[in-house]
Amino acid sequence: MKIARYDPGVTTFSTAHQALLDSVPARDGARIEAEAVDYQHEGLALEGYFAHDAAIAERKPGVLVVHDWTGLREYPKVRSQMLARLGYAAFAADIYGAGIRPTGEQEPAAEAGKYYGNLSLFRARMQAGYDRLVADPRVDPDRIAVIGYCFGGSGALEFARTGANLRGTASFHGGLIAHDPSDASAIRTPLLIMTGAADPVVPDEAVIAFENELRAADVDFEIISYSGAPHAFTLPEAGPAYRAKADARSWQRLTGFLSEVFA
Repeated sequence: MKIARYDPGVTTFSTAHQALLDSVPARDGARIEAEAVDYQHEGLALEGYFAHDAAIAERKPGVLVVHDWTGLREYPKVRSQMLARLGYAAFAADIYGAGIRPTGEQEPAAEAGKYYGNLSLFRARMQAGYDRLVADPRVDPDRIAVIGYCFGGSGALEFARTGANLRGTASFHGGLIAHDPSDASAIRTPLLIMTGAADPVVPDEAVIAFENELRAADVDFEIISYSGAPHAFTLPEAGPAYRAKADARSWQRLTGFLSEVFA
């Protein structure tokens, strides 16, 4: 395990990501620490990222953070530090494997496709990240939530279908994959699903089909659609797709959701 103390006086992220981090002020006396975490799944090396406030001595609620289709880059690390500033222990999981960080358009699509085409593998990699998080002595294993962005949002929802012991699950502009036959009855966690009203990747019919499946299984869910928001609306480096208002509103809803489920 590699450990590096985060120095708030040093800009360690891109300008856009640093601005995102700075939108969540650290509390007085906070000591945010972050570290790379080596772990494995079936012999494949994975490298996650753990962030927490070391000034909080007791075990903290844990949040598993799942990256978009470009892999574990800066963005999920920034979100993890934002969560750490709120008093949570955040672990950004590595679904692809150490060093696998696809670029461009075709490489991420191909890598993500391996998991969309093999949901059992997707769920297993999610489980590996979950297991690593709950094993950390700084984390309360009975208070765990999972959040994900784009590809990671899909992963979070797939993991919920395993019946995982989660307090809450949140998806930001994730793909909504309705299952036939349905396995939604296995879901034991409240779902918060935040999607863009102008997202061609997740059109209205996909939202309705997903909602119908959850309703039939009597799942506790909330679906929020943000007007004018396309796919990837929370990613500040996604160029014209980024929507600052929808990003801020969805983050605010997440913080309320976490406060509710961890109460």
